[in-house]
Amino acid sequence: MAVVSLENKRIVITGAARGLGRGFAEAALDGGARVVIADILEDRGRQTADELSSRGEVSFQFVDLADPASIEALAERAEQILGGIDGLVNCAAIATGIGGKMSDEIDIETWDRVMTVNVRGTWLAVKAFTPALRKAGNGKIVNVASDTAMWGAPRLLHYVASKGAVISMTRSLARELGNDGIAVNAIAPGLTLVEATEYVPEDRHRQYIDGRAMNREQQPEDVNGAVMFLLSDASDFVTGQLLPVNGGFVFN
Repeated sequence: MAVVSLENKRIVITGAARGLGRGFAEAALDGGARVVIADILEDRGRQTADELSSRGEVSFQFVDLADPASIEALAERAEQILGGIDGLVNCAAIATGIGGKMSDEIDIETWDRVMTVNVRGTWLAVKAFTPALRKAGNGKIVNVASDTAMWGAPRLLHYVASKGAVISMTRSLARELGNDGIAVNAIAPGLTLVEATEYVPEDRHRQYIDGRAMNREQQPEDVNGAVMFLLSDASDFVTGQLLPVNGGFVFN
């Protein structure tokens, strides 16, 4: 992957202890950014920060997206650590182990938990980091949605609905924050080979491979370039957009 320059950018990535978020952290560090990894998986997050320390300046901070006070604390600590914030990647979400149920089989507790973290948590993260992004000028927010919300994946209604909400919030936030010099965009990855998708049945993997314009499995590194572009100065006049990154499984 060609590295987009993020030289001296100060970036916070939630959900970066593993999977896609870790890949974004690796790519951002390779591009010259200073990075704060934030995750609820404290031991895994610290391990990831240690493993990536040879690439550049990186640290770990705990965050629980179900807890508004935890999100506020993250924003305060990250700004102190980095001396300001230039970019926020909202990658953290509940995705693992919730699929496979029809809409009438999903329990209310699980629905509420998914919405609390994936939707409210994303909104509260944007809210908490907006003052720092506004001060920095030319700030970037990248929300990680999912192409499941574009094609209406079955047996995953709560997750699909949460990512559809993230897409809609991205467009509204772009209009609200545009005159503050903050660009807000979203990406919609397809089914990617990461730890969080190991539970996905083989037939769903096969459906993606066979349905893509590029007939192969999607790897985490396939998504990095889009996020790095949206964090970089090259995307200064791009906002409110949804960029599917799925090998042509769904066209926008």
